[in-house]
Amino acid sequence: MLLKGLEKAGSFMGSTEDYHGASLVILGAPLDLTVSFRPGTRFAPSHIRQVSVALEEYSPVLERDLADYAYYDAGDIVLPPGRLQESLGRIGATVSAIVSDGKFPLLLGGEHLVTLPVVETLLRYYPDLVVIHLDAHADLRDEYLSEPLSHATVMRRVAELIGGCNVFQFGIRSGTREEFVFGRATTHFFPGEILQPLTQVCAQLKGRSIYLTLDIDVLDPAYAPGTGTPEPGGCTPREIFQALYLLADCRVVGMDLVEVCPAYDPTERTSLLAAKLVREAILCFGVGK
Repeated sequence: MLLKGLEKAGSFMGSTEDYHGASLVILGAPLDLTVSFRPGTRFAPSHIRQVSVALEEYSPVLERDLADYAYYDAGDIVLPPGRLQESLGRIGATVSAIVSDGKFPLLLGGEHLVTLPVVETLLRYYPDLVVIHLDAHADLRDEYLSEPLSHATVMRRVAELIGGCNVFQFGIRSGTREEFVFGRATTHFFPGEILQPLTQVCAQLKGRSIYLTLDIDVLDPAYAPGTGTPEPGGCTPREIFQALYLLADCRVVGMDLVEVCPAYDPTERTSLLAAKLVREAILCFGVGK
């Protein structure tokens, strides 16, 4: 299927120009309409691509090389400014086209609300879908400033869509009292923890279809200051890479990496970390040539 409504300015390092021969598709979703503190996530997809050339294509941990994988960078979805529902619809439609072609969607946000239309779409293809959520924030508010669709409410909407029993939340260290009560009662909620509970969860989810949503602010701001809502007390890059490696043995069917905000990190270490996470994700979830 020919992907429509995209614009391309640069590609992630090593990506092929052959969409049909690729097993994994990188897709920019530069949504930036409901952020609650600092805007600018719309610039993340292009910036992550730009800095990716600073990395090697070889992963010494995985002992795999991007040169042995066929992945396509589709560019960014063109989103109409100020039109939230239309933007969400375009994200869902583009992901549907990718998945219907038998390919793995790897989205670069954009704010965290991009996860909602992706999960809505994947649920049609994978009725057994579960969501693994790595984040500093619970994102379980029922509404934020009277709005039910927000990056602060996205996991509440996801839980309503697929059932809280199919949502697994790790690393959470920020939220309202009500969010923590809801999370503990409704989802699989592991505040402040990642690797130990994720190891147990991966064993439980063998064979299930998994969608991974990774908010860059799950990391401590010392490592990832370039994000809209930084939250002190987070994890290290090593922990997040280990989480990816744990999931490599599971049936992951899609992923997003969200909430990178390049303007707030002149050192570019946040975008570089994001690009390295994308590299490792391709090597974990893509298919070799």
